[in-house]
Amino acid sequence: MNNSDIDVLIVGGGTIGVCSAYYLNKQGFRVTIIEKNDVASGCSFANAGLIVPSHCIPLANPGAFKQGLAWLFDHTSPFYIKPRFNKNLLSWLRNFWKSSKQQTMIAGLKILRDMNYRSAELLDQIITMESLQCEYHKNGWLLVFKTENGFKEGIEDANLLRDHDVECEILNRKETIELEPMLLSDVIAGILFPQDAHLNPEMFVNGLAQRLIERGVSIQTQSEVIQFNVSKGMIKSVKTTKGEFYADQILIATGSWSHNLVKALGITLPIEAAKGYSITLNHPKASPKIPLYLSEAKVAVTPLQSALRFAGTLELSGLDFSMNSRRLKQILNASEDYLSLNISIGEREAWCGLRPCSPDGLPIIGRSDTFDNLIIATGHCMLGITLAPITGQLVTQIASSQNADIDLSPLSVSRFDYPI
Repeated sequence: MNNSDIDVLIVGGGTIGVCSAYYLNKQGFRVTIIEKNDVASGCSFANAGLIVPSHCIPLANPGAFKQGLAWLFDHTSPFYIKPRFNKNLLSWLRNFWKSSKQQTMIAGLKILRDMNYRSAELLDQIITMESLQCEYHKNGWLLVFKTENGFKEGIEDANLLRDHDVECEILNRKETIELEPMLLSDVIAGILFPQDAHLNPEMFVNGLAQRLIERGVSIQTQSEVIQFNVSKGMIKSVKTTKGEFYADQILIATGSWSHNLVKALGITLPIEAAKGYSITLNHPKASPKIPLYLSEAKVAVTPLQSALRFAGTLELSGLDFSMNSRRLKQILNASEDYLSLNISIGEREAWCGLRPCSPDGLPIIGRSDTFDNLIIATGHCMLGITLAPITGQLVTQIASSQNADIDLSPLSVSRFDYPI
């Protein structure tokens, strides 16, 4: 297939690829998306669907590094690293350690805060302007605690966020249970982030993709990249299982697969796949009114229109889709430890997705130093849905050679040290 009339070829049909296509199309670019499976079939399918501008403390932070060491090889812990000798993983861990310093973490927090809040505004605009039906609600996010130690850590994070202009409300037991009556009485406190929101991620991505198709954007599913044809610092074409595509510019937005995909181009991306699990309870008899985070268990709870979703864990185990029954059981147990809910009743759907994690917790967004017509957008960690709109806008500014709305140097493709 000779598609020489393509301005931007997007590899990846998840939330990052689709939001990038949205803004590129609005700017007048002729856009084609190629996706090896179906639109929203990866991490965008059954994640927690949280829009959390408040969640701006980077993955790499002093507390996470210290706790991570304790949890490192405990396969039942919320943060688990599968033991394996892998040079890329060792390099990632080295950069994670370097990025976990207090000063680096604060700099990353400020970047994520600004990106998150701007992206939340853009998301609201997209959903309103496009009349997307995606179960979108802006009623906040409530962190709940059962232990004094957990609450103490929550207060420390809340104070840090308040110091950087993130709004939150600290609630006592009575206020917490009044806000969410389904919580059990042994919950001791809560922290409310009133500016956060949630949606159904699959409905959002597929709904926006449908709007793009209506506007002439070509979306080629079941189209896997086989080879890049390069010459003189440019990608001349992309060969896929559905033929060969020619485009002026290429965007790689393939999440956890980005590392392997660009390796063929001689580019090193420090991306580790962080497996997360979700369990969706369909047609529950009762459901919380507000999204929750069961803090000690590290489990998110998202009420959807006719379902209730529980999501959690961060497991660095490579590109591995195997389902760990212990993980799923822990999520189920946590739900019943905090909520007056019998999750064993009703139809349940278990799922896992691979979140693309950079070692410093910031996304990787920018033009490649190696190929003039290659743009990369990946590494969004647990913030893919939250950061997708701002990422799409930044990608469009890069493709247009415009000045970006933010300083892109902290997000650059080549910002990490790679040697072990």
